Amino acid sequence: MKIKLPGTAIAVLTSLTLAVSPTVFATPASSQAEPEWRHGISLMGEVLHGPDFEHFNGVNPNAPKGGTVRMATQGSFDSLNPFIVPGDSAGGIAAFVIETLMTDSIDEAGTMYGLIAHSVSHPDDFSSATFALNPDARWHDGMPVTPEDVIFSLEVLREAHPRFAYYYANIESVEKTGDHEVTFTFDEAGNRELPHITGQLYILPKHFWEGTDAEGNARDFFSPTLEPPMGSGPYQVTYVDAPRSISFERVDDYWAEDLPVSAGQNNFDKVEYSYYRDATVLFEAFKSDAYDFRIEGTPKFWETGYDFAAAQSGWIIKDEYLSIYPERMQAFVMNTRRAALSDRRVRQAFNLAFNFEFSNEFVSYGLNHRLDSYFDESELASSGLPEGRELEILEPLRGQIPEEVFTQEYTNPVHTDRRATRGYLREAKALLEEAGWSVQDGALTNDETGEPMTIEFLLVSPAFEPHVLAYKENLDILGVDSNIRVVDSTQYSQRRDEFDFDIIVGSWGQSLSPGNEQREYWGTEAAGRQGSQNRAGIADPAIDALIEGLIYAENRDDLVAYTHALDRVLLWNYFVVPQWYRPTLYAYWDRFGRPEQLPVTSFAFPTVWWYDAERAARIDAQ
Repeated sequence: MKIKLPGTAIAVLTSLTLAVSPTVFATPASSQAEPEWRHGISLMGEVLHGPDFEHFNGVNPNAPKGGTVRMATQGSFDSLNPFIVPGDSAGGIAAFVIETLMTDSIDEAGTMYGLIAHSVSHPDDFSSATFALNPDARWHDGMPVTPEDVIFSLEVLREAHPRFAYYYANIESVEKTGDHEVTFTFDEAGNRELPHITGQLYILPKHFWEGTDAEGNARDFFSPTLEPPMGSGPYQVTYVDAPRSISFERVDDYWAEDLPVSAGQNNFDKVEYSYYRDATVLFEAFKSDAYDFRIEGTPKFWETGYDFAAAQSGWIIKDEYLSIYPERMQAFVMNTRRAALSDRRVRQAFNLAFNFEFSNEFVSYGLNHRLDSYFDESELASSGLPEGRELEILEPLRGQIPEEVFTQEYTNPVHTDRRATRGYLREAKALLEEAGWSVQDGALTNDETGEPMTIEFLLVSPAFEPHVLAYKENLDILGVDSNIRVVDSTQYSQRRDEFDFDIIVGSWGQSLSPGNEQREYWGTEAAGRQGSQNRAGIADPAIDALIEGLIYAENRDDLVAYTHALDRVLLWNYFVVPQWYRPTLYAYWDRFGRPEQLPVTSFAFPTVWWYDAERAARIDAQ
């Protein structure tokens, strides 16, 4: 059974999808007028809000300010710089302290409005973008945000982390073009996402990072530090106890407090984060009122763990949320750089062996829903057989992509009972034999090398162990020597980024207007770049061609058709074994107020919530 979008979300999505305008899909530059300044830009069509809007939908503009919210997470930290490779950074820095040129809308997909830059202009061929900075934008020390800060930010971020170097690789140059104006020139025209991507640039204070700390030492942006960073955001760091806790306090004279993109948000005086190394201890801390809000990732806890007194008394609220965005593709990711997993038939056999139905019923209490697409629960998901524009796109690739793309609808195996499972395992065995693997003395062995197939599942969370153990039973029947290794987050990140794994659990988020990030996810260049999100090692010219066609789509219909084609080709190559999705499950101590209708893009905690003193007193008095 599929979870359907709420009616309000569908209505918003439909209006956005149909409102395609020249601000998104361009006609030749020679036929167009000079670019106009825009207070907002959208990848989906016209922006929802005019230049004089007062606040986003999904907020309470009259929300009271005050109180403390206590958050918690599993792990630790040894740095307050989230923009560099070394160190484990504390959460919240980028969200609360550092701001971007523009900010994402919370009530429409693929849309940004002015923040540090109050407006943006770009030519109709998207070959550059000019941002007009808000003259009121200030750092926490009162200094103004300048074009020099913007230029410094791009340069230092691209040098500090491969992720930023790749994400902003299309920016050829940046220059100050006015007292409050900066222009980015791109290395290609027609890429409609580049102004949007540039608007996401984190802006850092040049004078702070080129200065000295309290002890007179020169600051080094490229090294981990526990010195609280300076930003321009609504909060600043006021307390650090690494690796256990960090606190943020609301800035009294926050420069953007009265902007429409800030109204009804950032309502807590103080936000505290605590860190726990063990998932069970983390849950017990929530039960004992050590923190206020919890995203529940463990179905067992959700179904059986909330039987304690506070929950039964109504002091704890359980809820769930489903946004308008496509569901994340979460999957067992097979590293095709490994010889044993480089053959599509082997990967298909692994897909056939995964018994989702058993795992869901006995491990996840039936809460999960199987993923059938990289863009599940959206109009971007492929279905049926390709036809129309999609078929036109795929035809030139015939012979380079699996033939099933044209002849069969992709479906995951459904293990309804033991008989079905035995059938899938027989099919898997035949595929393995076709690929040159046969069982010898109980072990699946390569016919040419005589080497047995040994596969390691590399995990960072013990929560996935029961799922892998259930999966392992079927792999054992096939003769695969599979094992599980759970490592700490630091070792996991290093091995993942160096592609030193056989199979990991990975996920990729998608927007309703996919574009340049697809190169990072599935592109050939990313396959050989350590730290990229092309975890599977996909290096396929046909997929590269589909990605480029998607990026340069000239209208919404073409974009959807290219996305359907890309989705279909990825699925039929069996780079991953799709897992599942479910609504975001969360629980909180009933000390807070929230808008009657949450934003359609996120439940936005704690951003649009507020402290309710009356509710809190009811609990605290017990």
